[in-house]
Amino acid sequence: MTTTGNGQAAGSACAINTNESDLAMRYITTLSEKEFLVEIIDEHQISLNGKIYAVDFDSICDQPVYSLLIEGRSYEAYVYPGEERGWQVLFHGNSYPALVEDEAEKRLRVATTGGVSMGEEYHLKAPMPGLVVSVHVSEGQEVLKGDVLVVLESMKMQNELKAPRPGVVSRLRVKAGDNVEQHQVMLSVG
Repeated sequence: MTTTGNGQAAGSACAINTNESDLAMRYITTLSEKEFLVEIIDEHQISLNGKIYAVDFDSICDQPVYSLLIEGRSYEAYVYPGEERGWQVLFHGNSYPALVEDEAEKRLRVATTGGVSMGEEYHLKAPMPGLVVSVHVSEGQEVLKGDVLVVLESMKMQNELKAPRPGVVSRLRVKAGDNVEQHQVMLSVG
């Protein structure tokens, strides 16, 4: 593996927990605003953006210092919780903010907060297939950023889908008890 010396490859892999229950999981790791797709194949192999690497990953003396061997090259990084959410990775004297999400978490975050400007109509889409447990708004209702719009149950977990910005609910397309498919528009906020 060729490294750029900026810690991106090491940092993106360092922030991942390799417990047995997480094997074969796919993670999206955002490190310094760049995304990496990380899949844990087994205890000694990962796929990083589609390329497979032999790795060995371990905490040093139960400290937040991690040793990572990638293709026979050794890297050490200090990994600790970030101020808001995510992680901070200190590598070769540089600190990198890192966010590690599984695919469902990423879809949920993007569906509830991402990419909405003030002038555009916002369409709340189901981040995953599920059951609408409750709808907390009605057409014509004003909402504030962070207000719960819909509660969606998927995989036995209830997710509160919140308004990414203030506005007025212009159209409701679901009601409590409806089953929805991933990416189905549930309501619009103008």
